[in-house]
Amino acid sequence: MTVAQRRRRQLEEALVRAQATLAAAGVEVTAQPSELGLARLIVTAERASVVMPSDVTALATRLLAQRLATAWPGRTVEVRVPPYAAVQVGHGQGPTHTRGTPPSVVETDASTFLRLATGDLTWGEAVAGGVRISGVHADLSDVFPFG
Repeated sequence: MTVAQRRRRQLEEALVRAQATLAAAGVEVTAQPSELGLARLIVTAERASVVMPSDVTALATRLLAQRLATAWPGRTVEVRVPPYAAVQVGHGQGPTHTRGTPPSVVETDASTFLRLATGDLTWGEAVAGGVRISGVHADLSDVFPFG
């Protein structure tokens, strides 16, 4: 089984588990079979005060962080979503970082990251709500939400 096939299977299993968790709480919802669809289920669960299994949240966060890094290749900004993911992205015309911490860093929790990715939260709301940013290229308002 290839890495892509394994990730696809993990995503499919997580979607089933997320929908089952919501259904057990009386929330009937369907989602696109994608990492963004999984993130939307997690955001829905949060709004309904339903606790989603942490491994489902971890998978959605990792997959979307990888999607971010793929869509914005480079090493200008480090996006951290502890404890699940940290990726470097190319954003702005800044220097390419080669060692240590990049000059621009964005750090947030998984819930906020998933809400940003799905469009449930704007960049301005996220920053006002506690997303930690540093550096001249850390304004990712044009990155979120994911399409």
